[in-house]
Amino acid sequence: MLQARGIQKSYGNLQILKGVDLDVKRGEIITIIGASGAGKSTLLHIIGTLDRPDFGTIRLNNVDVNTLSSRKLSAFRNEQIGFIFQFHHLLPEFTALENICIPAFIAGRGKKDAENKAFELLELLGLSDRANHKPNELSGGEQQRVAVARAMVNDPAIILADEPSGNLDSNNAENLHRLFVDLRDSLNQTFVIVTHNENLANLADRKVLMKDGQIINY
Repeated sequence: MLQARGIQKSYGNLQILKGVDLDVKRGEIITIIGASGAGKSTLLHIIGTLDRPDFGTIRLNNVDVNTLSSRKLSAFRNEQIGFIFQFHHLLPEFTALENICIPAFIAGRGKKDAENKAFELLELLGLSDRANHKPNELSGGEQQRVAVARAMVNDPAIILADEPSGNLDSNNAENLHRLFVDLRDSLNQTFVIVTHNENLANLADRKVLMKDGQIINY
């Protein structure tokens, strides 16, 4: 479902990625682990088309993303890729429901359709009674679950997560980790997760170890 081949990336004279290959099957949870500076987040950003490699190719759902124009790439990213970050990045002036709907609105979906999908996700994630609450009225764990719902609203092919539980206490982190597994099991959702959390890494179908810009254990 995802194939990355020969990914190289440098910033100035500093080479971050040194020819990385990665394959991910549909319905897998893959965790990318390694020391800080190993290139994990850079690889995730390139897989997510937030950055372009200097060399190499990314294919997602049989689409070579390198061939897409900037406009088509933005639309492809919004519809095919969901993102979850350490800090939830919810917009404070909008309710949970409205935050979830934003990617659907960007994709051109109607208000009723987007809200129905958002309500479904809120119910699935145990947040149906929090739909009209703004982020400052939600706990940290609830905010991150809203961020998960936002990542899923367009039924993406893959969800990319960068230290998703890094800002949560141990109980909320464990709940989030189990949620990923439940979503994989119930919806066949695919996840690629960068993490330093050993418990999350051990829940994955596969752990990928990076060191000095290369994958050394796959």
